[in-house]
Amino acid sequence: MDVSEPASISAGIAARYATAIFDLAKESKALKGLEADVETLAAALSDSAELREVIASPLYRRDDQERAIIAVAKAMELSEIMRNALGLMAGRRRLFVLPHLVRALRERLAAEKGEVTAEVVSAKALTKAQADKLAKVLKANVGKEIKLNTAVDDDLIGGLVVKVGSKMIDTSIRSKLASLKNAMKEVG
Repeated sequence: MDVSEPASISAGIAARYATAIFDLAKESKALKGLEADVETLAAALSDSAELREVIASPLYRRDDQERAIIAVAKAMELSEIMRNALGLMAGRRRLFVLPHLVRALRERLAAEKGEVTAEVVSAKALTKAQADKLAKVLKANVGKEIKLNTAVDDDLIGGLVVKVGSKMIDTSIRSKLASLKNAMKEVG
């Protein structure tokens, strides 16, 4: 079995929901609200292990999942479009694709605004000045507005890993040490 198959199936399901949600928000001239909803959902998924469990666990009954996600959506003050979509997804047992949905909606919103999203992983959290400078450098290379999605990975030791589209720039000390290790193996 191809290991990427479940991820691509989830991404495909999420892409269909993202298209519908995006089109509804665009028709209603509610893209700003959708963008806020997406960021709120992304933060909730990142911060709440309980939410991740509710959307991923098959142990919860369909109606329990639906009630839970609608209550969470109301508490987070998500738009009606997003609340209805989450309720529909829960009713069809599709909440497990929520992380993929967030990613797909971010991509559509960025494309609408002419932005490119750069995934940046650093050893330490970037300061505002560092993030602004990185965005400026990337904008000069890519030619479009850059929106940074940052994450921290202590295993990098130092440096950055930047992904923009299909390009990846790895300046981490971890990768440099791995290269040095491979070079030393070749010599001896």
